[in-house]
Amino acid sequence: MLVLAGFAVSNYYNKVKFALLEKGVEFTEELNWATKDEPTLEASPLGKVPFLRTPQGTLCESQVILEYLEDAYPQVPLLPPAPFERAKVRELTAFVEIHLELVARRVYLQAFFGGTVSQGTIDATRRDLERGIAGFARLARFAPFVAGERFSMADCAAGVHLPVISMASRAIWGEDLLAGLPVRDYVKRLGERPAMQKVSADRKANTELMAKLRAK
Repeated sequence: MLVLAGFAVSNYYNKVKFALLEKGVEFTEELNWATKDEPTLEASPLGKVPFLRTPQGTLCESQVILEYLEDAYPQVPLLPPAPFERAKVRELTAFVEIHLELVARRVYLQAFFGGTVSQGTIDATRRDLERGIAGFARLARFAPFVAGERFSMADCAAGVHLPVISMASRAIWGEDLLAGLPVRDYVKRLGERPAMQKVSADRKANTELMAKLRAK
C-alpha cells in the first residue's frame, strides 16, 4: 500500500492527497513535519514533504508523485487522453505553482506564521503576483474546472493553492488579489466534492494540532 508522508497544513501535501482521493487509490498517511532526520532525508533528500512510499521505493516532489499516480493508477485519469490537451493541463498546473504559489509564498511568514518580511519583498511580491495572475487569467477556463469541462490534475493544484494565495493577499495587502477571477465560486464547487471535504477537514485538524505543539 502507498504511504503519503507529510502534514496536512501543507498545500503541496494536500495536492497529492486530493489526487489520491479523487483517483480512489488506497493509501495511508504518515505524519512528518518536514524533519531533517536521516530516515526523512533518505526518502526526500532535502527533507521536504510530501513524499510517497511505494512498494518500489520512495518518491518526492508533489508533481512527480502526481505523474507517478497517473501512470500507475490510470483507471481514474486526471489527464485527458490527447497529448496536446494533456500538455495544457500540465502547463496550467506548472503556471499556478511557479507564477502564483511560489511567488505568494515569499510573504507567508508574515501572513500566517507571525514573522515579518521586508517592505521591499512585500512590494516585489505584489508586482510579480499581479503579473502572474494576469497570465493565469489567460490560461484558466473555469468551465467549470480550471482547465475546462473535466476535473484534472490542474484542479488538484489550483484547488489547494488558490485559497492560500487569497488568504495571504488579504493578510498582507488587505485585499484578495484573485478577486477579479471566479476563484471563489470555483473553490466553492470543489468544496462540494467528497475528496476536497476530506482534505479540508484534515487540514483544519492538523492546523489545530500544529498550534497546540507550538504553544508547548
